[in-house]
Amino acid sequence: MSFVASRDAVNETHVNPVVNVNANYAAIMPFGFVRNLNNPEIIHNTDRQWFGETRAGAKQYIGELRKKDIKVMIKPQIWVWHGEFTGFIEMKNEDDWKALEESYSSFILEYAELANEVNAEIFCIGTELEKFIENRPEYWNGLIEKIKAKYKGELTYAANWDEFKRTPFWSQLDYIGVDAYFPVSDSKTPTVEDCLKGWEKHKQVIFSLHKKHDKPILFTEYGYRSVDYSGKTPWVSDRSLNQVNLEAQTNTTQALFETFWSEDWFAGGFIWKWFHKHDKVGGPDNFMFTPQNKPVEALLRKEYKNE
Repeated sequence: MSFVASRDAVNETHVNPVVNVNANYAAIMPFGFVRNLNNPEIIHNTDRQWFGETRAGAKQYIGELRKKDIKVMIKPQIWVWHGEFTGFIEMKNEDDWKALEESYSSFILEYAELANEVNAEIFCIGTELEKFIENRPEYWNGLIEKIKAKYKGELTYAANWDEFKRTPFWSQLDYIGVDAYFPVSDSKTPTVEDCLKGWEKHKQVIFSLHKKHDKPILFTEYGYRSVDYSGKTPWVSDRSLNQVNLEAQTNTTQALFETFWSEDWFAGGFIWKWFHKHDKVGGPDNFMFTPQNKPVEALLRKEYKNE
């Protein structure tokens, strides 16, 4: 599960629904914030953030998940004001690039230290930062070495679905991480068969990257909204897409399981996204990503049990 940070601490009542759906891993996602795509300052771990977005909050969440034997991936993320895409973060000059590097190192190494402290099974070194990586490859090579000096567990990076083919440092990590919002069907209510066919070309590319680097594939995020055309542009979170279609969400999700879950080179994935107040979210009228209290939750329970 991608376990969403909130204002509040969590307890057993918030973790039990994760256990009940047979999930064995949770991604914990502390946040840093930048003012715009050209601003080098990452604001993080401050008292102005929600508790779950901070280091103390991440540690508290992990402690509660551990009580139920849930394994953990710590996945620090950046939010750009107004929700602009992090893949487009790009500085205008060398001074700003240096400042961004210093700020990002402070952000990510803080959570690498936490990952080591709590013995997190996996640490994700970044999420959807293609322009940053493309422009500053040497920085990233050095950053990976600094992370490895602080944290001894397994490493991944969450590359966007149209980015992962170009990510240059997979050989230095343990998993090829993909945020798997691949387009798989143009249908209003895609069938499982539609989506299986839509996955064929993407699966070949994903498998070829596994073969090239001899690394397992991990879907650092996957999932679909419960809307019409859910398989057409699965990355879109625009609230103007609001025609609820629970069948579309279930079918697209089932096709993803059928395509990947039995492959020995596939490590698994973290569904986007799971909120702590299970009884207050999702449901049959919800058109966003969460599977909670929708038919797709039963599908998850079944598939996760079969792992």
